[in-house]
Amino acid sequence: MQRRWLCALLAVCVLFSACGAGEGSAPAPSTPAQSTAVSEEQAGGGYQAPPMAEAAFDAAAATGENDCLLDTSHLAQGYVAVSAVSEKRLKFQVVFGDVKYNYDLPGDGTPIVCPLQSGDGEYTFRVMENVADTQYSEKYARTEQVQLASELEPFLRPSCYVNYAAGDDCVALAGQLAAGAADEAGMVSAVYAYIVDHIAYDTPKAETIGTGYLSDADETLATGKGICIDYAVLAAAMLRSQGVPTKVITGYVAPNDLYHAWNMIWLEETGWITVKIEVDRETWTRVDLTFAAGGADAEFIGDGSNYREYKTY
Repeated sequence: MQRRWLCALLAVCVLFSACGAGEGSAPAPSTPAQSTAVSEEQAGGGYQAPPMAEAAFDAAAATGENDCLLDTSHLAQGYVAVSAVSEKRLKFQVVFGDVKYNYDLPGDGTPIVCPLQSGDGEYTFRVMENVADTQYSEKYARTEQVQLASELEPFLRPSCYVNYAAGDDCVALAGQLAAGAADEAGMVSAVYAYIVDHIAYDTPKAETIGTGYLSDADETLATGKGICIDYAVLAAAMLRSQGVPTKVITGYVAPNDLYHAWNMIWLEETGWITVKIEVDRETWTRVDLTFAAGGADAEFIGDGSNYREYKTY
């Protein structure tokens, strides 16, 4: 069976609008986007979500030194967990070849979970302690070989970047939407339609947001507004909770290299019908609900050449 990722950009901003600090802002659409069409077959329900995949720090399995504990007991499930204690600012670095991901790590011992999004291979995990300004020294490090149970594992679970839990409102809502869907594609369509129709673009937030911002899916749902990363994280939390592997990708959109965030979704069998776009089975198609919601020409999405990926979570 061929694997197929569908890419959906989730910020309700019009074409060539920016998202994030220092990148400009995007106006909210004057009218809500039209909901994704649902076929009569989908209306009857029938999608059965698998049990929600979870991720947690296992203190009993964690080992380390210098007030650092690293839990590598779930590498095959696509994540690593860490905790540390320090009066100084801490970072947790996940290194895979030339690719480095840096995460803020609480200094009070509160653990975080980080994805192993680079796939199989050798990873180095480093707890870094601030020594001056933006300079950090290594407090603890370990290298591990990772063999994922599936390449989809890192994108099925919560993490410090896409944070949600079984009791969260976004998970409950996703379950309700899934209950009315005939299949996986119908559930995905319902989730995206809900987000586009109910979350407004927050222009003031886009103009003032700082670095290191972590989106809260339930907060986005409660306030009914957000910036592009809020859209993408909310979608990822809802879809992952219902068993759909979903990436959050940050990067840049041509022609002005505007910073943005979007999703990629993996479906097994069915195509996906969305605003103006029908996705065929077993094909790679980039679907951009941002521009569809904003009324832009869906042909802009094309083969994805307008998008330049930077980080994946």
